[in-house]
Amino acid sequence: MEAQEAVSFAESHFQKGKGFYHNGEMDAARREFDLAVDKLMAALDCPQSRASVERRLEQMVEAIHHYDVEGMGAGVDPDDPGFDESPLEEILEMTFPIDPKLKDKVKEELAATVSQLPLELNDAVVSYVNYFSSERGRRIMAYGLRRAARYRPMINRILSAEGVPLELIQLAQAESGFMPRAVSRASATGMWQFMASRGTEYGLMRSAYHDDRLDPEKATRAAARHLKDLYNEFGDWYLAMAAYNCGPMNVSRAIERTGYADFWELRRRNVLPRDTNNYVPAILAMIIVAKNAKDYGLGDLEEDAPLVYDTVQMASPTNIALVADAAERSVTEIREMNPALLKSVAPAGYAMRVPKGTGSQVVSGLNLVPASNRLSFRLHKVVEGDTPTTIARRYSVSPAALFAANSPELLTGPEPGTILVVPAVYKEPRQLRKKHTSAAGHSARKRGHRSGKTTVIASSAHGKTVKVARRASTKRSVTRTRRISPSSSGQVASARRSRRTTAN
Repeated sequence: MEAQEAVSFAESHFQKGKGFYHNGEMDAARREFDLAVDKLMAALDCPQSRASVERRLEQMVEAIHHYDVEGMGAGVDPDDPGFDESPLEEILEMTFPIDPKLKDKVKEELAATVSQLPLELNDAVVSYVNYFSSERGRRIMAYGLRRAARYRPMINRILSAEGVPLELIQLAQAESGFMPRAVSRASATGMWQFMASRGTEYGLMRSAYHDDRLDPEKATRAAARHLKDLYNEFGDWYLAMAAYNCGPMNVSRAIERTGYADFWELRRRNVLPRDTNNYVPAILAMIIVAKNAKDYGLGDLEEDAPLVYDTVQMASPTNIALVADAAERSVTEIREMNPALLKSVAPAGYAMRVPKGTGSQVVSGLNLVPASNRLSFRLHKVVEGDTPTTIARRYSVSPAALFAANSPELLTGPEPGTILVVPAVYKEPRQLRKKHTSAAGHSARKRGHRSGKTTVIASSAHGKTVKVARRASTKRSVTRTRRISPSSSGQVASARRSRRTTAN
C-alpha cells in the first residue's frame, strides 16, 4: 500500500508541475517535479513493489527531462531530430552456447504454440533462445516488448491486411527495438530499417523536412509489402526474412550457386552473409520467447499504452511549437508523435499527429493565427498575474507588437484562460545536409555506435537528478538511482547536451 500511496503522491505533484510549466512558472514546476521524483526514489526501498515504482520513476524522469530541456534551463537544438542506435548489429555479432536442457524445454513450448509462421527448432535457434534467456538478452526483449505495445495494434492490422504472418512483428523488435528513429551503421533508417533506395521503391518519400522511413505507420506498410513481395519471389518465409536482411540479389545468387532454395541448407553451406546466417535464427528465437513470455521471466511487464492520436492537416508551413501551444502540450511530446519530421517546422500538407482528443482544439488554435504567420507566431494561454508586459517579455517581443496582433479588449486586464496570439520572431533553421542519409549517418557516427553502457543524466531540478544507466538496445531501463550534488551542475549540463545524440 505504501508504494501505491507513493505513486499517487508523485503523480499528483507531477501533474501540478506540468500545470506550472505550461503557465510559465518554472520555479514552481521544478519544486513539484522534485517532490514527485523524491517520493518515488524513497519508495524504491520496498522490494515487493520495486519493479512497478522503478518503471513509473523511469517514465517520470524521461518526461521531466523533456520539460527540462525545453523550458527550464538546458539548451537543445530544435532542428536536431536525434537518432537511436539499432540493436541488431550487436545481436548478430554474438555467438552463444547451447543448453541441452533448454532445447527440450523449447520443444515442449513449440508443441503448444500456435503460429502463422512455421517455427523450426535447431541448435542455432536454441543458442539465441539461450541468449534471450540471459540477463542482457532478457533486457533487450523486455524493452522491445514494452515498446511493442505502443505500436502492436497498428502493426498487426497492417500485417494482416498485407497477408504477412503476425509473428514477423519481431523483425521490428530486432531491427530497431521499436524505435522509429533507429539508424544503423549503413544508414538504414526507421523502425523497419529501410535504406533510402528501397524506401523510395515502396513509397517512403524524403525531403529536407521529413523522412517517411521514420514514420511508424508508413514504414510498417512498406515493410509488410516488401516482405510479401519477397515471399512471392522465393516461396518461403525464411528466405524472405533472409532477403529482407541482405537483399534479394544475395539470396538469389546463393540459390543459383548451390541449387538449394532452403535457408538452413544455404546457412550450412555458408553462402549467405554471416549476419544473415544469424538473422533468421535470432528472429525465430525472439518469436518463441515472445510467445512464451512467462517462461522467460517476461510475463509481468508493464507495457506502454497503445499510441493513439488525432491528425491535423497543416495548411501552411507551421512551427511545431505553435502546434504544441495549441494542444497545451510540450514540444517534445508533439515531436515524438511525429518522428518523421526532421526540423522544427511541419511543411504545408503534412498530417500532424496530436494527442488524442486535442485535434479540434489544435485546429481552433491554429485558426487564430494567419496561415502566413504560422511559421513564427506562438499562442499564449493567460494565467493569473499575466500582463501584456510580462507576456511580451516572456516571448522577447514588444508590448506594441503584442497589441497589434490581438484585439485590444483581450489585452485589457487579460482574463485567465484567454488565448493570445504572440508575434514571436522565428529563426530559420540551419540547412539540412544535401542528403538525409548523410545526416542520419552523421548522427550515428556522432554517437560512435557504442555497444556498451552509456550514462545519461536526467535532471528533475536544481541538482536533484536521477542517473539512468542504459544500453543502446535497452534505452530506458532504469538500473539504479542516486543523487547528484548541486556542484555537479556542469556535468549535468554536459550530459543534457550530449543526450540528443543518443535519444529521440
